[in-house]
Amino acid sequence: MGMKDQFQEKSEQFQQQAKQRAQQGKEQLQNRGRRRDEDMDEPQRRRESEERLDQDYDA
Repeated sequence: MGMKDQFQEKSEQFQQQAKQRAQQGKEQLQNRGRRRDEDMDEPQRRRESEERLDQDYDA
């Protein structure tokens, strides 16, 4: 394999890795957004669970 072939293969590997990292970054942002939406939808449920936790510690 010549130097040019090796260089091109390395270049393709780096491009593939960059695509994978970009995809993972997008997924993480989407998951964060979903988590925030769920938190906004359930503030009452969280408050109730925190109150129960406080009651458990008081007992």
